This record gives sequence, structure tokens and C-alpha cells, in this order.
Amino acid sequence: MNHDMTFPDSGEGLLTTRSVYGAPCWVSLTSRDLEATEAFYSAVLGWRWRQARLGEPFRIALAEGVPVAGIAAVAGMWQMAVAWTPYFAVRGADEAVSRAQERGGTTAVGPISLPPGRAALLADRDGASFGVWEGELFTDWEAWRTSRPAFIRLHTRDAFDAAIFYGEIFDWASGEGCCEVRYEGDEVVLRQEGEVVARIESGALGAAPDPAVRPHWQIHFAVQDVAACARAAERHGGGVLSLGGDEAVLRDAEGAQFTVTARRLGS
Repeated sequence: MNHDMTFPDSGEGLLTTRSVYGAPCWVSLTSRDLEATEAFYSAVLGWRWRQARLGEPFRIALAEGVPVAGIAAVAGMWQMAVAWTPYFAVRGADEAVSRAQERGGTTAVGPISLPPGRAALLADRDGASFGVWEGELFTDWEAWRTSRPAFIRLHTRDAFDAAIFYGEIFDWASGEGCCEVRYEGDEVVLRQEGEVVARIESGALGAAPDPAVRPHWQIHFAVQDVAACARAAERHGGGVLSLGGDEAVLRDAEGAQFTVTARRLGS
């Protein structure tokens, strides 16, 4: 979902989802309490905030001046779960929703108009939530893409099946979208202009699907000190679900899960 409506008056040079069709284009947190959410992520990740023109419940998170993610404090209002969600660029939200439904996916919200675009929140056929965005991208989206402060990974039961589902929606293998997908090791890897922008994993290649896995897209944020982020999460009402030397899975104060990593993911 594109939270930032700060666009130049002229239409010249505007980047739209048609230019990056099929690629991850944003990550967004749906929360209940905007003030508490801002306080938590400021303390844990050092983010600063700016108003988004969609209205009071929406904010853009900044890391060293670069946009990182969007916050939408609408979980209670829209009857939505508190969760982090990746959004993919599409040419048409209605077409993307139809394609997902035809392939066994479901629609939670939308498509809805959020000028200057349209959005929908979906789930794939294994239940992993994701969003689609049709329209203009915010003015400093290139800074977000270039710095890659966020990275997404799908944990699912069958990576090959999931790659077919998403690939048919976003034309990953047809040449019409901007991304290419291939198996690398035990993962399906999505690349845009040679850069890894997402990974899909389900365990060892050829292994039987694990029924214990709850499919979900995990959002990773690059940080300087993983252990410090974990300690801060616990001090500010969140929790640590797992902690390794260079990566930790954390839970914020409202229960949304995310990952912090010390390494540059996608390389």
C-alpha cells in the first residue's frame, strides 16, 4: 500500500507500478495504536516518522532519511490483523485479484481506491498474506529500492507450488513482468535487474511439504546491532522469538512479527 501522497505537481518523471510490474514495491504494518507503534519502532529500530497524505492513521517510517516502511493504524477500524505485509506492483488491482482468486487465493480487503492508486490485501492458497498496489509510487521510492532497507522471504510448505502461484499472478516467467524467478539451492529466488528482491523457501529441494509450517511472508530489516534490537524489543513491550548471531525474529508490542538482520540480505 502506498502511504505517501507527496507527489510533484507535474506528471513528468512519476514512477508507476507499470514500470516495476511484478516486483515487491513496499512493506506496510497494520496496527491498532499509532502512537504506541511509533514509540516501539523508534526505540527498537531508530526510525523517525513523517505524515502520509492518506490521513491521520498513516505514517512513513524513515531510517537515516530513507523511507523504510508504512504504518497504517487501521486494524480495528477495518477488522484486519496486526501484521507486516509486503506489497507487489501490479498493472491493475482488479486483474491481480481475479488472477489470485482463479488460482485458489482469497481476498481480505479491496480492491479499494487510495488515490493516486488502488490496493488490495490477499492471501495465497496456503494462507500467506500479501498485498498488491496499482498506481504511482512515492517520490523517493528509488531511494527505498536502491538502499534495500527491507527484504522479504516467504516461508511456505511448497516453494515450487508457491512460485507458480505468484508467478502466474505477476507474470514472473512470461517476460511481461520486470522480474525473473529461478531455483538457487533450496530456494526460489526472485530478481529484478539482477538484484535479489525476494526469496521463497520450504526446506530442502524435493522434500515433502511440511504440514507444521504456517505459511507467511517475513519482513527483514537491516540493522547495525541485532542483539541491541532484541533487548530494546523486550524493554518496550515486545518479545524475542529467536536470536542468532546475525539475525533475530522479534514481536512488537501488538504481536506483529518481523526479522532484524546484520547482514545485507539478498546479496
